[in-house]
Amino acid sequence: MTSKPFVIALALVAGAGAAAHAQQASPVSTTPGSPVPASAPPAITDYVIGPEDLLQITVWKNESLSRELAVRPDGKISMPLLHDIQAAGLTPMQLQEKLSTALGEFMPNPEVSVTVTDVRSYRISVLGEVVKPGVLQLKSDTTVLEALALAGGFRDFASPSKIVILRKNGDGQTHKIPFNYNRVVKDNRAEGNVTLKSGDVVVVP
Repeated sequence: MTSKPFVIALALVAGAGAAAHAQQASPVSTTPGSPVPASAPPAITDYVIGPEDLLQITVWKNESLSRELAVRPDGKISMPLLHDIQAAGLTPMQLQEKLSTALGEFMPNPEVSVTVTDVRSYRISVLGEVVKPGVLQLKSDTTVLEALALAGGFRDFASPSKIVILRKNGDGQTHKIPFNYNRVVKDNRAEGNVTLKSGDVVVVP
């Protein structure tokens, strides 16, 4: 016959195991201001805002300043108190810091968040001997091979080995980047498949 202390000990062990299992299975919840779990994917912070991008700007505990707005063609946004603020050319984090500093002149310790809700400024052009030449409006990083596919591929008399990418530098000068489609595809050279920047022009002779 099993003694009563031994039965009590078994019950305690089973209860502890069930509690541990429940704690392990319960979902992790976070509240505003709480640390993000280590397993959460990192936020993308290196995207550069461009004209016509749609932004969600939230000022904590201030609904009159919080709003969704589009970046104007001149690269600026308009907000109460601050009027025109340059947004294009900045990352969301940089714009967040800029707005926080500017609003700090009107309120103590403003907490601002900036989110790009719709990418509209990432455009590249594919011209020349492709089936569908024109401007492509993109939502994420796109390589030359992907852009050529979106343009419908080559026409019969195209010269894929002589493709040129026209890219404007920060000083306004246009830089030519040669792209040999045949070599990249034949050698399976991922590093040769250039990632395009907004404003790039791919010319297929």
